[in-house]
Amino acid sequence: MSGIFITFEGPDASGKTTQIGFLREYLEKEKISFILTREPGGTEIGDQIRSVLLDRKNEGMLPVTEALLYAASRAQLVGEVIRPALQDGYIVISDRFLDSSIAYQGFGRKLGEIVQTVNAPAVDGVRPDLTFLLKTEPSVMRQRRAASEEDRMEAQKEAFHREVLQGYLKLAADEPERIRVIDGERPAEEIAEEIRICVKELYKKRTGKMQKTDGDGTAPDCPSVP
Repeated sequence: MSGIFITFEGPDASGKTTQIGFLREYLEKEKISFILTREPGGTEIGDQIRSVLLDRKNEGMLPVTEALLYAASRAQLVGEVIRPALQDGYIVISDRFLDSSIAYQGFGRKLGEIVQTVNAPAVDGVRPDLTFLLKTEPSVMRQRRAASEEDRMEAQKEAFHREVLQGYLKLAADEPERIRVIDGERPAEEIAEEIRICVKELYKKRTGKMQKTDGDGTAPDCPSVP
């Protein structure tokens, strides 16, 4: 596949939507072909699954049911949207992907390896080229979003969200070449600039285009991450 797959991950209210908006503006300015999508959802079928997953009326949903529904939505998104777009050479930007299931259901719900197993046919070999993990403390979510605005997943107890964050950090430690950890509590404009530099570097590596230099005449490096 000739396209580039970029995902944004992080705890709820970590700023993913804001940063995807900044990146969208940048790619539009550079006239680079891209598509945006999200999980769960992104397709007509996936959006119906999303409504079930996030409805606070469904408090009795079993963890394994939750994991299977996320995998079902992902399978539809990969087959209908992500894979075709990558084959056509687009940059695909997704608000969440498999890492979310590993963090939320694998770590948060304590399902472990079963999450990877049920998602193997869902992702069908599709893997992000670059993932931005916006690291924020669970307490920040409650500062940024009123309890009345929280969906079923956001409304989980703080202990659950702390397990999710630890799951994300474990993934980042295991795959530092793919997952860039960014302090999600920094100013949004600073984060956006770091993300732009990383995307430019990846795009240049893949296409040889958009090669820009900084003040001393050298190409800027994507910042290393802890």
